[in-house]
Amino acid sequence: MGFMSLSETGIVPGDSPAPETPQSPATVTAPAEEGDRGTARNGQPRVELPADRYLDREESWVLFNKRVLELAEDDQVPLLERVRFLAIFASNLDEFFMVRVAGLVRRMAAGFPVNIPSGYTPAELLQRTLTKSDALATRHAAAFADLIRPELARHDIEVLRWKELTGAERAELAELFRNQIYPVLTPLVVDPAHPFPFISGLSLNLAVALTDPATGLRLFARVKVPPSLPRFLNVNRYRYVPIEDVIAAHLNQLFGGMDIDEHYVFRVTRVRELEVDEDVTENLLQAMERELVKRRFEPAVRLEVEQDMSQNVLRRLARELSVDDNAVYRLPGPLDLTGLNAIADLPIPELRYPQFIPNAKAVPTDTSIFRALDERYILVHHPYDSFTTTVQRMVEEAAADPRVLAIKQTLYRTSGQSPIVDALIDAAEAGKQVVVVVEIKARFDERANIAWARKLEEAGCHVVYGFVGMKTHAKLMLIVRQEPDGTLRRYCHIGTGNYHPTTARLYEDFGLLTADVRVGEDVTDLFNHLTGYSRKSGYRRLLVAPEALRAGIVGRIGRQAARARAGKPAKIAFKCNSLVDEVVIDALYRASLVGVPIEIWVRGMCALKPGVPGLSDNIAVRSVLGRFLEHSRIYAFGTGEPDPNPQPGEDPDAGNEVWLGSADMMHRNLDRRVESLVRVADQAHCTRLRELIALGMDRGTSSWWLDGAGTWTRHARDESGAPLLDVQESLIMDKSRGRLPDAN
Repeated sequence: MGFMSLSETGIVPGDSPAPETPQSPATVTAPAEEGDRGTARNGQPRVELPADRYLDREESWVLFNKRVLELAEDDQVPLLERVRFLAIFASNLDEFFMVRVAGLVRRMAAGFPVNIPSGYTPAELLQRTLTKSDALATRHAAAFADLIRPELARHDIEVLRWKELTGAERAELAELFRNQIYPVLTPLVVDPAHPFPFISGLSLNLAVALTDPATGLRLFARVKVPPSLPRFLNVNRYRYVPIEDVIAAHLNQLFGGMDIDEHYVFRVTRVRELEVDEDVTENLLQAMERELVKRRFEPAVRLEVEQDMSQNVLRRLARELSVDDNAVYRLPGPLDLTGLNAIADLPIPELRYPQFIPNAKAVPTDTSIFRALDERYILVHHPYDSFTTTVQRMVEEAAADPRVLAIKQTLYRTSGQSPIVDALIDAAEAGKQVVVVVEIKARFDERANIAWARKLEEAGCHVVYGFVGMKTHAKLMLIVRQEPDGTLRRYCHIGTGNYHPTTARLYEDFGLLTADVRVGEDVTDLFNHLTGYSRKSGYRRLLVAPEALRAGIVGRIGRQAARARAGKPAKIAFKCNSLVDEVVIDALYRASLVGVPIEIWVRGMCALKPGVPGLSDNIAVRSVLGRFLEHSRIYAFGTGEPDPNPQPGEDPDAGNEVWLGSADMMHRNLDRRVESLVRVADQAHCTRLRELIALGMDRGTSSWWLDGAGTWTRHARDESGAPLLDVQESLIMDKSRGRLPDAN
């Protein structure tokens, strides 16, 4: 699915960054390129880059969510998938406010410096972000009301309001209210003895204005919609009504003897960042649990209200919640369209993407996975290649194999019923050494990861929580197996995605399975770094953040620039989720200035301005969103072809490298996370990865194109009006699994 989070929500979810303080744009340089006294290392004059060379990352994220909304508006997308994209948009926007907007507001309120490379002041950026988000939220509501809801009705799927129901349906819902809704409602009145109640984040509420007919006293009350009940109640086969409509129709039962003057629905978004002082915390697990409880009481950063809410009620809510006027969004109901996921799940095949069966033969089925890896590298591409028969099988086979002595693995996110965790527990109970690095600070998965950590510890696994002040985001697995002659062999998986069987069917990711000795040594060293006090920073086939990953990428960009200056073949091609790191962007600008062709396939945020004359003429940026969330990170250097005129003693393939792994080009990934990229050694795999990026960048492929002004333009049809190539559908249709469909 084409969403961010949500994360990873989203939605992928997932990937929204924490507040950052990047280097000042005026001081950012590309280390591999810059020398002293205004010269580059090749002795050429140093080129000054313009001060306004970055797009704003917050606005770039808002435009990413706009692309998600455009999929919901596209009548060529199956109807229930359009409903899904509406829900994804809503979930994405919730996360954006809980993390990005909240982070900016908190830093401004605390008086911390907020360095914004795009050049806006914090107040300007906040105002622009709120205004653009408001416009998109209004467009989102209109898409539901004017496009999706009528189209659903044409297929006998109806989302109705109370007044549209039949008498029989209202009677049935009245019975439902008495038996299942009324008992769990708690109306809270506000008077001198009852202060304004706390409104939890993302909860749906009714604001009710009352009058006591006996005294004429006017009162205010709040009724919380129970989150345990369905967002849309099923009235009949495919007829639904928002639950708040049912509650509103029966308010007289909650406030007996009172006159109901007004009632409106509202929703609050609160800060969702956790703050744990790891320097003074002895037990990180317990500290995280305390913070999760405290998080419910964080400040409000957005107030959504029904469009017709009276000014009196709105003023009271805004005052009591301390919400800025600019963060109040008036929208047509129903609010909180994340609940549309239940409708998107309806079992109507003709209104959904066609089902497909992932390839189950990426790993030979007639032999042990370890024997297969003794013979060759295996590159798997999810969801086109089955996660179950590759990565999951590797863990399960290791747990059952008596020759396996140890399994070490990172866990950032996994599923509720996790066969990966079950296999690790089986391995520990069988007497194998099992080490699991669990990231309990993975945003929105903290509770689940705490539960998994406890379960793993109880089974006898060694559970480690990574480094103080840093998240472990690397996707790594190491299996140590004893051969019949007594020697030990290491088998590794290095991936771009989480060990999560559910999202592996929705997220596009790569994984490299290998018994390469050098990779095994590197992964062993990295796990020792994670679990002990090793200060290892140099690796053979890995680039690891925060020590060396940025420098490794920038250095390779610089080498391509040097090749271009020397008249040698040069090229750079990235596929990633986000590109906002100023040092990397500046290195790409400098490479473009000397003629290196650069292709960037980015899903979400991009702060680089492509196609700007005299700055980025040789850089193209594309974005692909669709059925699956494009989640893989690939960094390719060189053309892939041998140098036709190498210098004496020079390797003709010296300029060609392809790397894949967990890291995006963002400050948090490069500075505050443990990330890893692995160099792909098999040339056929390198070719496959280069061809994938080329396919995404091809003019005949459906995608969004970014220009130097920060505008994304969708290119989905050719000049005759025919649909352009859909990368994801093409990969689904490719049955061979050994090649990519030809670009147009």
